[in-house]
Amino acid sequence: MPSSSSVSAGLLAAWLAPFAGLFTRPTWKRVPVLVEGVLLALHRRTVSAALRAAGRDRASGFARYHRVLNRARWSARAAARVLLGLLVTAFAPDGPVVIGVDDTLERRWGRRIGARGIYRDAVRSSHGHFVKASGLRWVSLSLLAPIPWAAGRVWALPFLTVLAPSERFARERGSSHKKLTDWARQALLQAARWLPPGRRVVAVTDSGYAALDLLGSVRRRMCVVTRLRLDARLFDPAPPRRPGTIGRPRLVGRRQPTLARRLVDPHTRWQAIIVAGWYGGEDRRVEVATGTAVWHHPGLPVVPLRWVLVRDPMGEFRPQAFLCTDPEAAPADILAWFVRRWSTEVTFQEARRHLGVETQRQWSDLAIARTTPCLLGLYSLVTLWAHDLRRSHRLLPSTAAWYAKERITFSDALAIVRRALWAEAALRTSRRQRDLVEVPRPLLSRLTMLACYAA
Repeated sequence: MPSSSSVSAGLLAAWLAPFAGLFTRPTWKRVPVLVEGVLLALHRRTVSAALRAAGRDRASGFARYHRVLNRARWSARAAARVLLGLLVTAFAPDGPVVIGVDDTLERRWGRRIGARGIYRDAVRSSHGHFVKASGLRWVSLSLLAPIPWAAGRVWALPFLTVLAPSERFARERGSSHKKLTDWARQALLQAARWLPPGRRVVAVTDSGYAALDLLGSVRRRMCVVTRLRLDARLFDPAPPRRPGTIGRPRLVGRRQPTLARRLVDPHTRWQAIIVAGWYGGEDRRVEVATGTAVWHHPGLPVVPLRWVLVRDPMGEFRPQAFLCTDPEAAPADILAWFVRRWSTEVTFQEARRHLGVETQRQWSDLAIARTTPCLLGLYSLVTLWAHDLRRSHRLLPSTAAWYAKERITFSDALAIVRRALWAEAALRTSRRQRDLVEVPRPLLSRLTMLACYAA
């Protein structure tokens, strides 16, 4: 089996080369081994399972691999900056950089996991059924970009994931609790500083982040698109202040009708537009009404915006409202940016199914804070590596007689990366090895398929 030195000199080390400067030399020797093991492992993504998959289960010094996560000095934030640069170069070289913001629950139990809390499980809950779960809550930022070899479909590629500890965790340590919007604000401003000057940044969030304090903090650095309540307090801009006026300047002007009133008002002007890549990937014809306003609530920042009211002429979904902190943005662009966030939920599900999120078993605070962001970042790295391999390997969807799969998905991208790693391991086999066994090609193909496509 390959040794750690042979792995570090192979294809995987070449892919990971942009991150080499973030680690010390002893730690860097073990990073490709862990990454290879995580990619080739089939079930749990513990350090022990990764060492077995990488062929290091008989080697001494296994505790040093655990220290990469729970003790070694390296910055996950610095790694996120490098990853964002690689993703933007490969999948968003021009145009706006669309970043999706969402939170996900990692179901975990155990008294030694201090940051966990009791939250609503969005995956298992519905409108009429509420399910609670114990776990860790993460706020993740993803690049929402079309993948050219996946029929142009938008994938959510995570690059920065931060842990949002529970309120109980903050209370026990005597510190103030930070809300999800606070974590999202810090992460978005950090991502904006990492991008080159002049690049337009569009942040896409769900209604849970439609908060005036968040929008007011980031709107000068980026454009934010999110849902808007139909009863939101919208106003005209404040009129010009006349000379000699006494008192504080006005923040807003005349109160505008609520979007709920505009929805039933027969004088509301509607126009039909085509939204590219609607939920499900198909183009959709909708009717929109739009305008500009100022959103204000006493004691909170004043945010100018463009509102977009959407209704379906076929009556298949309820009317919805959206906002964009760039009043000059076109309604078609606003809706096209927003529907990209649907791929974020797909990424979370695929990371659980194919990369073992929720199967890791670290207990130390530092290892917990590093492992899940690394697994989600590995989703983006696999996409980058498949993007690189497509030039020399055929990247095709896995089909069967009963399943005519047309588009390439993440499982296909992971399979081609696994094939490359298995081929690299076969080339590293020592020539002195004499106990070779001939395997029929049909059997070898079946074993390869099971190893590369296993969830």
